Amino acid sequence: MQFLRQQNETKPTTKARGDAAEAQALAYLQKQGLRLLVRNYRTPGRGGGEIDLIMQQSDGTVVFVEVRQRSRAGHGGAAASVAFTKQRRIVRAAQHYLLRWPRLPATRFDVVALDGDQLQWLPGAFDAA
Repeated sequence: MQFLRQQNETKPTTKARGDAAEAQALAYLQKQGLRLLVRNYRTPGRGGGEIDLIMQQSDGTVVFVEVRQRSRAGHGGAAASVAFTKQRRIVRAAQHYLLRWPRLPATRFDVVALDGDQLQWLPGAFDAA
């Protein structure tokens, strides 16, 4: 039994791996000149959406970022896992977030995909339409 406990203690949880991927994506985007507005924005209620990172470019564009990580590139990789249903949830969460803004800024939906050690930033990966 102790062997199983030790084995589980050294293996990072899915949440810990996700948090590390978000931190890596955040650091990368900040190096590209984006500024963090909100991390892990969640809408209220059941079935609500979540946005991993809400960033802003120097020109004022608000960038909603979905971070996806896969240890292997099988099944299309991390970027392909942001399917239509996930995109719609992110768009609804973005609309909810923007309700507090007196004037709507320019917006964009990006994906940061981490496949193993490879980071790929996909600006404008999908749109709200």
